[in-house]
Amino acid sequence: MDRETEDVLDVVGPRLRALRRERGITLADLAATTGVSESTLSRLESGRRRATLELLLPLARTYDVPLDVLVGAPRTGDPRIHLKPIRRFGMVFVPLSRRPGGTQAFKMVIPAVPAPLEPTPQTHEGFEWLYVLNGRLRLVLGERDLTLPPGEVAEFDTSQPHWLGSADGGAVELLILFDLQGVRAHVRTGTASQGS
Repeated sequence: MDRETEDVLDVVGPRLRALRRERGITLADLAATTGVSESTLSRLESGRRRATLELLLPLARTYDVPLDVLVGAPRTGDPRIHLKPIRRFGMVFVPLSRRPGGTQAFKMVIPAVPAPLEPTPQTHEGFEWLYVLNGRLRLVLGERDLTLPPGEVAEFDTSQPHWLGSADGGAVELLILFDLQGVRAHVRTGTASQGS
């Protein structure tokens, strides 16, 4: 067995233990759900037992995760781009574009909160265009306080004091185009694209 395979197998046990503890499941509960004995699961988590498909498949089903997650297998030949979310200001930004410079695209998720937050407007260089996918977005822009339901669009110069949050405490999802150079989005209407 090559060193890379050995390295992958060596971390399976600790990964399984961490996943079980994260889910708040006891070894006894896991044994009852998977049909794998408690002692085998314990040896598997401690590294005294090698992982096999026969042991990993029921665990993957119980945890509802792909086998790759359980073993931490390296990605090989996968053409998909795996974007890593960025967490800032209590919100999640998923980058949708990878080109350095120019216009950047993000999916932004504002999590639900027990009560709507008090706005704390900020400024920075650039221009922003946003589209609300789900939820009700509160956009404070200078002196204006707007509520945008799904399907609404806004664009603004980010040198103006602005703040984004939930209008009602519920989760909000939106798409954002941001350009540091201040390039505005060009919107064409249905009539403009039909020959005018």
